[in-house]
Amino acid sequence: MIGLGPVAWPPAPIRTERLVLRESEARDRAAFIELFASQEVHTYLGGPRPRDELERAVPEVPGRRHGLFVIDLDGAMIGMVTLDRRDAERPGHVRPDAGEAEIGYTFLPEAWGCGYAAEACAAALAWFADALPGESVVLCTQSANGRSMRLAAKLGFTEVERFEEFGAEQWFGVWPSPKQAGRTWCTRCPRE
Repeated sequence: MIGLGPVAWPPAPIRTERLVLRESEARDRAAFIELFASQEVHTYLGGPRPRDELERAVPEVPGRRHGLFVIDLDGAMIGMVTLDRRDAERPGHVRPDAGEAEIGYTFLPEAWGCGYAAEACAAALAWFADALPGESVVLCTQSANGRSMRLAAKLGFTEVERFEEFGAEQWFGVWPSPKQAGRTWCTRCPRE
């Protein structure tokens, strides 16, 4: 995994109307295990991991790394948002040299349908835009994942392409949209 670049980490906690985006703490361990073991959460992410394996493998303070925000609601972790560099070997790129920043998110099922993912991702994208001005962010999700597709649209991601990966059709988009950024994006051409 490639770091985000010249960004101080961790940033100060980011507060939204209802949430706090913060660095992971030991008290988040049970929620991390629940996220990774949940069949519902991992329906479109390759399936859940066995809980007993997670109990052994997850460190005392999980998720302590650049680009990972714990999403905290009233003092409890309800999910996470990540910003990482997209692996150059994977399909889907908007820069000729690859290495785009990519957003990812997972939330516990009991937090679904409340707008928390949109609120947290919007805050993470705003932080990123401030930390690395002018750099776009990509998002990749299975096109069968209706919730994730709606979230991508709500956040202002614009479809770049679709491709087959992990045995399923993937939707690949960019933020800000080419219209918002005043640019044209093409995965086969240099950035215009």
